[in-house]
Amino acid sequence: MEKYFPTREEAFELLNEYIKSDNLIKHALMVEAVLKHFAEILNEPDPEKWAIIGLVHDLDYEQYPEQHCKKVREILEARNWPDEYIRAIESHGWKLCSDVEPVHTMEKVLYTIDELTGLIAATALMRPSKSILDLNVKSVKKKWKQKSFAAGVKREVIEEGAEKLGLDLDKVIEETIKGMQKVAEEIGLKGSL
Repeated sequence: MEKYFPTREEAFELLNEYIKSDNLIKHALMVEAVLKHFAEILNEPDPEKWAIIGLVHDLDYEQYPEQHCKKVREILEARNWPDEYIRAIESHGWKLCSDVEPVHTMEKVLYTIDELTGLIAATALMRPSKSILDLNVKSVKKKWKQKSFAAGVKREVIEEGAEKLGLDLDKVIEETIKGMQKVAEEIGLKGSL
């Protein structure tokens, strides 16, 4: 059977079929926007593919938390998704819930920014404006140092990912903020600005 390449609409429908939590949907939209942004700044040929992978990266998380990054293969293979999409999704849980190492650029970006979007969103919500639109790297780095803040965020994963990408951590944070700013309203981080 010939592999088909999912559209954004199909990916979004699938996301809504498997994910009911508003916060997880917002997280998916954040990761989608950030992956697309990175694809654009890295001059990748297919930013839409990156975006779709970002959108569905946590597809199995809500219904199959014990099988996160594993059940997704079964779900997507049944829908004839390309293996490279599935592998990229599996790789974002490397060392956490998956033994698939991120090797391609897109996989490394997803691995790096998945946790980071959570830290950035939490930092934005602490601001008087409750907005990502006036957030800067310095503010995120300040919160980064407070281990009790967004304690669930695995900072070592972000650092390792940035290293794998060969990018400075500050640059990764800056570009992740920019990607999230593009969808500030959709992810509930426009705030009072």
